[in-house]
Amino acid sequence: MEQKYLKTLVTAYRRGYERKYAGMANPPEMKLHYFKVKEDLPRVQVVLGFLQGIVPARQCESLLDVGSGRGVFLFPLLREFPHLQVTSVDILPHRVELLDCIRLGGFDNLHPMLADICDCPLPEKSFNVVTMLEVLEHIPDVGKAVRNAVRLARNYIIVSVPSKPDDNPEHINLFSNEDLKNLFLNAGCSRVKFMSVTNHRVMIAYF
Repeated sequence: MEQKYLKTLVTAYRRGYERKYAGMANPPEMKLHYFKVKEDLPRVQVVLGFLQGIVPARQCESLLDVGSGRGVFLFPLLREFPHLQVTSVDILPHRVELLDCIRLGGFDNLHPMLADICDCPLPEKSFNVVTMLEVLEHIPDVGKAVRNAVRLARNYIIVSVPSKPDDNPEHINLFSNEDLKNLFLNAGCSRVKFMSVTNHRVMIAYF
């Protein structure tokens, strides 16, 4: 069966790749497999559904996506909201370089940054929404990451984490609903709401 790709994104990536690495003797390999068409994961569907309620109401005109990784959430986000100003931060240079190709290829609303959410130096209240999907389970200093995310957000923070132990050695934290609630309320949020997704906790923190 012929594999289908996210046409707009893969076209932008190709164009940006050619611009970014023009004249380079040994450019990195193109990573087209990230753009294969897949069904959105349930946790991604839930978050997109929430955003579909607040973006038209102008409660989300700018969004910070923490730990964008392979684009599991970021690419559906760009597909659904092509005019939303999105800043993407990741600690891995090759992830940021891939996203920068997309930016160079025509996604002027995408702003990739090489940064750690624990020390991200952006100004206070820079974004309407901060998303941290499948991120907190990886971070040693969770409190610092949460405090900085709260500092950067104006309206909402959206979090997803695994809800039960797994065999991923990079998962160093496991949170209950109460753990997440206390982390964000203690950092300055006013209330939280949980949504049910199989094997995951999805939480929205409000200001």
